[in-house]
Amino acid sequence: MNILIVEDDNLTAKQLIKLLKSEKYNCDLAGGYLDAKEYLDKNSYSLVLLDWNLGDGDGLVLLKEIRDLDINCAVLMLSANSEIYDRVKVLDSGADDYLCKPYSNIELLARMRVLLRKGSKEKSSFISIGDVLLNIATHEVFVNDTLINLTSAEFDLLELFMRNQNIVLTRYQLSEHINKDNYSVKHSNIIDVHIKNLRKKLDRKDFIINVRGIGYKINKSS
Repeated sequence: MNILIVEDDNLTAKQLIKLLKSEKYNCDLAGGYLDAKEYLDKNSYSLVLLDWNLGDGDGLVLLKEIRDLDINCAVLMLSANSEIYDRVKVLDSGADDYLCKPYSNIELLARMRVLLRKGSKEKSSFISIGDVLLNIATHEVFVNDTLINLTSAEFDLLELFMRNQNIVLTRYQLSEHINKDNYSVKHSNIIDVHIKNLRKKLDRKDFIINVRGIGYKINKSS
């Protein structure tokens, strides 16, 4: 489980990282609003622990942006604001839960487990970006409700791209995903061939774009 901590108080941040790592969670730390936006743009998270009052921005604004962008993660807001009105405002803005500071580590971990279990159960067999729909359960891909015939390798690559739509994937990562032969991984241009075929079959030449010197990524605006 990947978790993003958004907390500008150094002591609180260190305590959260220590706690979560002791529970075997993978976590990143964003020290403020702008830092958090960069992390969310580059990585996928199952849960965001979000402080309301940030030094360079408003956690509530960030929460609304997360929901407006349809970033699929649970958000647990952490704040010293304990008024009923504040809690209702946060939940109405899209938070999955709200915990007042100071809180006990036991309660925090319990609430995290509930949100992570819920997120795991609600994961769909479908991933969609624009008019491209991928059905993981049946290994089918549709564009505008039209079934597209892909090879097994092409489907695996497309699924990897669509699961990591905010991340640039290197040729090595892509090759390793479909081929465990290290020699072939290092010396073959098979990834470029597969991507060329994917673009043609999807009839979306800009759906997967080249990031020069690094690799490829999904172009969500295509």
